[in-house]
Amino acid sequence: MNQPAKMIEALLFVSPQPVNEAELAEAIGCELEEVSTGLEELALAWAEGERGLVLKKVAGGYTLATAPENDEAARRLLSKPRTPPLTPAQAETLAIVAYLQPVSRPEITRIRGVSADSASGTLLERGLIEESGRSQFGAICFRTTDLFLRLFGLSSIGELPPISEWDPSPEEQSDLRERLMAAGGARLGESPTADGVDAMQEALPQVEREAESGESPESRDAGDADGDQPANAFAAS
Repeated sequence: MNQPAKMIEALLFVSPQPVNEAELAEAIGCELEEVSTGLEELALAWAEGERGLVLKKVAGGYTLATAPENDEAARRLLSKPRTPPLTPAQAETLAIVAYLQPVSRPEITRIRGVSADSASGTLLERGLIEESGRSQFGAICFRTTDLFLRLFGLSSIGELPPISEWDPSPEEQSDLRERLMAAGGARLGESPTADGVDAMQEALPQVEREAESGESPESRDAGDADGDQPANAFAAS
């Protein structure tokens, strides 16, 4: 391994943040071409399956990350979170910001159907979102941060999975509709009748929002409380 590659390896090891090529060149005191060559050598040395770490490009820079096959062991070692996991309300709000940024708090509230004040405030405190100007009506807009990219292993927002991948098929939509109507009837203590289907169809969009968010009318009345059950799939370290 040549000297620039060794120095880059050391810098990536000690840096808590991803480092881009220009920053590496400035720190080492060499040309960008030497940094590129050193990164290529490191990429081979730290290729997946070769070592316990891999060289990864995230948030516009480079970092040393745990190899995928070691993720489970790393999670067990670090199973005690330093910060509480995101609640469903916070996870929903973060997803909305990620896909629609820049997006204002009133827009988030309209999409979720409940206040986004508490959830967005927590995300701001944790550094997952930040203010990004104002909407045409004067409301503050939000966007995700580099910390969000690092935590989710993304190089840019463009690497988010397309929303179309999560769209249900017509068969799934039909099945979901039937299940929601049956659930609505059960909530009323009766099976949905032919006369009641039309009324349930009118209320279906609201019921769908409840099913997707896991919220009941009672929890919605209570607002966007921080007491939601944690969404363990999302955790900010």
